[in-house]
Amino acid sequence: MKKTIFAFVVLGIMAIACNSPKQKELAKADLPSAADRIERGEFLVATLGCNDCHSPKVMTPRGPVPDPNRLLSGHDSNETLPEYDPQSVGGYVLFNMNGTAAIGPWGTSFAGNLTPDATGIGFWSEEQFVKSIKEGKYKGLDNSRPLLPPMPWEGYSKLPDEDLKAIYAYLKSIKPVKNIVPQAILSGI
Repeated sequence: MKKTIFAFVVLGIMAIACNSPKQKELAKADLPSAADRIERGEFLVATLGCNDCHSPKVMTPRGPVPDPNRLLSGHDSNETLPEYDPQSVGGYVLFNMNGTAAIGPWGTSFAGNLTPDATGIGFWSEEQFVKSIKEGKYKGLDNSRPLLPPMPWEGYSKLPDEDLKAIYAYLKSIKPVKNIVPQAILSGI
């Protein structure tokens, strides 16, 4: 009998809590505010390691870190890659010191400019951005080439659309950096 009374008391407390003004307020807050969305996008960009490939680096006592003046601006258009002997690298992949360029069996790929500048994603729609990650399409356009290695879009494609939209909102909020990234150099394979 005491267990039954206790159960009814617990259920009563839960019912009151669920109907509280605070709970009703939370239920109305279906969509995050723009600030919350940008904050979520910043968190995702940091934890997914976007700066690892999309930001040029500066050398510090700790080693290379993303250049705060060129965050997410992609491969520096002024950087020339050194010559290399394809026979000597065999089945390996080469990266430049910034991690913004990679050479492998597919050819040479350069990390894109993700800033809201016209040379980056300035003219991209949210739908294009989501499509580029979900489907691996260059610039999120149908009939475009696939995103190239080392971009791990296949893993990122599993993110919910809301997270991808939060990343897009964050990227559109950062400092624009003018940087025309070179076009990929595709191999014949």
